[in-house]
Amino acid sequence: MPSSVSHHVSRVRALYRMILRLHRALPLELKTLGDQYVKDEFRRHKSVSFTEAQRFLQEWENYATMLGEQTSQNEESSPNKPHFGSHLPEEKLEALRGEQLGQLQELMQEATKPKRQFNVLDDTEYKR
Repeated sequence: MPSSVSHHVSRVRALYRMILRLHRALPLELKTLGDQYVKDEFRRHKSVSFTEAQRFLQEWENYATMLGEQTSQNEESSPNKPHFGSHLPEEKLEALRGEQLGQLQELMQEATKPKRQFNVLDDTEYKR
């Protein structure tokens, strides 16, 4: 494997692991939803062009930075009522393709459901 390819692969894997680690700070329902979304998105982008891969990684790095900052702020200020997420700027929303808008809509609907279709149990006790 050429060194640029191996560097890219290690960068992708490190980012993927970092995001899943950051998700541990989310409420359980959001963690489950976020983990599944990240896994699906990283799989879906395995064979994209170099330009699209760079844009993909940059957006996920921005997400990881934002989530890390929000996690720190929540720990300092309000651990009982954490706040995660941000508003999507108009220009980014307008730049999304139809398929991406559909995914965003589905994600929003799932994240804001008043009743869950299933119960998510914290399985950290069983991973010892």
